Amino acid sequence: MTENAWMNSGTLLIVAQWLLGLFVLLLIIGLISIAVMYVVDKTQTKHTIRRNFPVVGRFRYVFENLGEFFRQYFFAMDREEMPFNRAQRSWVYRAAKNADRTLAFGSTRDLTKNGTIIFANSPYPRQTEEKTQPQPVRIGPHCEHPYEPVSYFHISGMSYGSLSPVAVRALSKGAKLAGCWMNTGEGGLSPYHLEGECDIVFQIGTAKYGVRNQDGTLNELRLKELGEHKLIKMFELKLSQGAKPGKGGILPALKVNKEIAEIRGIPEGKDSISPNRHPEIKTDDDLLDMIDKIRGITGKPVGIKFVMGDPSWIDELIQTIQRRGIESAPDFITLDSADGGTGAAPQPLMDYVGLKLSESLPLLVDKLIAAGLKERIRVVASGKMISPADVAWAIAIGADFVVSARGFMFSIGCIQAMQCNKNTCPTGVTTHDKKLQKGLDPEEKSVRVANYHKYLEYGVNIIAHSCGVSDPRQLNRRHGRIVTHTGDSVSLAERYPPQAPR
Repeated sequence: MTENAWMNSGTLLIVAQWLLGLFVLLLIIGLISIAVMYVVDKTQTKHTIRRNFPVVGRFRYVFENLGEFFRQYFFAMDREEMPFNRAQRSWVYRAAKNADRTLAFGSTRDLTKNGTIIFANSPYPRQTEEKTQPQPVRIGPHCEHPYEPVSYFHISGMSYGSLSPVAVRALSKGAKLAGCWMNTGEGGLSPYHLEGECDIVFQIGTAKYGVRNQDGTLNELRLKELGEHKLIKMFELKLSQGAKPGKGGILPALKVNKEIAEIRGIPEGKDSISPNRHPEIKTDDDLLDMIDKIRGITGKPVGIKFVMGDPSWIDELIQTIQRRGIESAPDFITLDSADGGTGAAPQPLMDYVGLKLSESLPLLVDKLIAAGLKERIRVVASGKMISPADVAWAIAIGADFVVSARGFMFSIGCIQAMQCNKNTCPTGVTTHDKKLQKGLDPEEKSVRVANYHKYLEYGVNIIAHSCGVSDPRQLNRRHGRIVTHTGDSVSLAERYPPQAPR
C-alpha cells in the first residue's frame, strides 16, 4: 500500500472515530435529557397527561400545534373545513390567478343539506349579448356629496395594523383596478390606503382611531379634513362587528409600532383595546345625532355597521327615524354576520353572540321595505361572502351591495393559517415582521385582487343569466331556493315572503 493510501485510510479512521464519539456524546445527552424530562413530568402537577405518561405525553402538544397546519392538506375533505373549506379557497385562488375555474365529474357539494342555497334556472336563459350594463346606485341622496358606485362587490373593513402595509397597498391598488371601494377598517387612514387612489370608505370605530382626541372623543377638525379628501367617499360608524359583537377591537402590543400609533392616535407598544360601544351613544336618538353630526361636518354619506341581535331594535330605530324625518336616517347599513371575521376575538362572542347573515339579512330588508325606507337606506351585506353564489344570494334577498374581507385576503395569498393575531402570518398579510412581508409583492397581488373581483362578478352574471335576468341587480327571491330539513327545497320568496310598504 502506498504512503498516500496509508494517510487517507488514517484520516478516514480519525473522522470515523470522531463521528462515533459525537454520536455517543449526543446519545448520552439525549438519555440524560429524557431522564430529566421524566423526573420533571412525574413530579409536576399542572399537566395530567405528562404526569401519567412522562416524556411521551409531551408529543401531544406538538401534534396539537401542528394539526391545524396539516389538516387542510392531508386529512380534511374539500367541503369539511371551517371557516372556509378547500373548495371555497381554491375557487378564489384560481379566480385571482386567472386560472381555469371549471370542474369535472360532478359537484362535491351536498345539495341535500338543510340551509343549502340553490338557484332556479330559467327555461329561457339570457344570452351574453343580452347583458345590460349595471347602473350606478346612489347613496346619500340628502348629502352635499352623494356617492354613486357602479360595482356591487367591494372590500370590507380591514384596518392597517391588523393588516400589514404591503397587504393594504396591494388591496388599494387592486381596488382601483377593479373599480370598487375599500373600507379602511377602524384603524384610521394610512398612506397605504391612499397609494392606489381607489374610493375609500372611512370607518369610525368605538375608539375613533384617526379622528380622536386624546380623551377618545371625536376630533371634529380632523374629521372635517378627512371629509374634504377627494378619495374618501363615505363614512361608516361601526357599532359592532362579526368577530366580536358587544366588544371593541383588539390590536396586540406587538403590532402597535410607531407608525400605527401615530395614525391611530394611541401610545406605541401597548395593547390597543377599543371600548365596546361609543360612550356618547346611549340611545337611538344619540345614534342619529352622531350620524347627523358626521354628515354635516363632512358633507358625505354616513352609514352604520352592526351585527343584528334582537331584531326588535330595528323596529325601534325605524320608529325613531320616522319621528325625526327621513333625512335623519343613516345613508346605508352594513349588516355583518355573527360567525367571525378577520380579527381575533374571544371565542364566546365569536361562537355564540349575534345572528348569522342568513337570518338577519331578510329580517333587515323586510323591515326597511315595510317602513318605506329601503330606497333611502342602502343595505350592504357582510360576512363570509367570498363566492359568486354568496353574492347572488345576498342580492336576491335584497342587499344593494356586498363586501368581503377574507375573500380579498385569499386573493392576495392568505392560506387560512389562523395566525392573524400572532404577528406570524406566513404569507405576510397580517404580520409586521419585515422578513415575512417580503413574500407579498403588492404589484403582483394587486392584479390578483382585480382578477378576483372581475371573476366574482362574472360568476354572479352567469347565475343571473341562467335565472333569466340580464343583470344581477334584477335577481329576487323567486330566483333562489333553500333546502329544508326534508332534503327538498322551497323558494326564497316562500321562505321569506316579500313585504309591501305600509
